[in-house]
Amino acid sequence: MAARVATLDSSLVDRLPAYSKALFDAKASQKLSFEAIAKVLGRGEVAVAAIFYGQAEASPEDIEKLSDLLGVPKATLEASMGGFPDRGRAGPMPPVEPLIYRLYEVVQNYGYAFKAIMNEKFGDGIMSAIAFSSKVEKEVDGDGVTWVNITLRGKWLPYSRF
Repeated sequence: MAARVATLDSSLVDRLPAYSKALFDAKASQKLSFEAIAKVLGRGEVAVAAIFYGQAEASPEDIEKLSDLLGVPKATLEASMGGFPDRGRAGPMPPVEPLIYRLYEVVQNYGYAFKAIMNEKFGDGIMSAIAFSSKVEKEVDGDGVTWVNITLRGKWLPYSRF
């Protein structure tokens, strides 16, 4: 199968920071995957994708490396990526994109089960989405069936007694 790269869905452009389109256009023109960009930045591919969607903060080093790799002027990126991310606004709610909807469906169907098990293992608290990392891996089983493995790694934050 030929390597394909994720591009920006035109229906999201108005919901994303102005720099998102420039980053995605440069990524597509160079046929770079998020994995390839992540290796250059020294970050995880999910974190890099989140930067492109305006859902994660880019460090000055990230901006410099993105500029060098993608050929987008550093001054342009610095001017537009210097603020704080406005998380949670990238797509409509409920989501309409099937894959994203399925991720919500997993939480809807298994969320209370996850919560119960986490509470039994860790006590009363929540999993941080700030002290957090994630990765996506491809697995092919012995029968040749392809599976996706999504790892969510969040710091456990116990509730305080007050």
